[in-house]
Amino acid sequence: MRRRPVSIRPTAREPVMSEHQIANLEVLIDHLRRAADTDDRDVTVESLLEAVGRRSFAPLLLLVGVLLFSPLSGIPTFPTLMALITSLVTLQMLLGRHYFWLPRWLLDRRLDRDRLRQLLAWVDAPARLTDRVLRPRLLTLVRRPAERLTALLCFLLALALPITEVVPFSSSVAGVAFLAFGLALVAFDGALALVAYLLVASTATLLVLLWG
Repeated sequence: MRRRPVSIRPTAREPVMSEHQIANLEVLIDHLRRAADTDDRDVTVESLLEAVGRRSFAPLLLLVGVLLFSPLSGIPTFPTLMALITSLVTLQMLLGRHYFWLPRWLLDRRLDRDRLRQLLAWVDAPARLTDRVLRPRLLTLVRRPAERLTALLCFLLALALPITEVVPFSSSVAGVAFLAFGLALVAFDGALALVAYLLVASTATLLVLLWG
């Protein structure tokens, strides 16, 4: 029996871009640990999305950012997988859709459980340090229409991710940009949004140098 693609729908009171249940990196890591607390050898992409909340754009950026910033970014085709997820979600947001659609074959992709647990232990200390500096500021950079600019930049950045596979771990720069955008949105920290803009410019410069 053929399995149907999955639509990720928000409830009437949970807009796509405004769910802030995950307010910092430490909360995100706690949610991901729950997803990794399984007897199976692998963790599916769907279970990771369920853990961080599938009705919101910002936690997804945080998830992609953490994964790309980690040593996982050196795995062949992994940046491309993250690019597919991010580009599909951001494109649908830009088109004004009120829910996210992801194909079943993408949701069924798997990550090694033990490797994911090692990653979460690796980012624990940086997460605590980062969360200490988060605070609401420069709010115009994290509210509409700036949210749509963030989505557009993330979409363009996602399209460029497969190119970064030419140089191992170069996708980590893009991962930090996704991470900064996600944190800026969940913590209402416009200063981090400015950092993310600079990281997007840095990634664009890196790609020009790689292909220039």
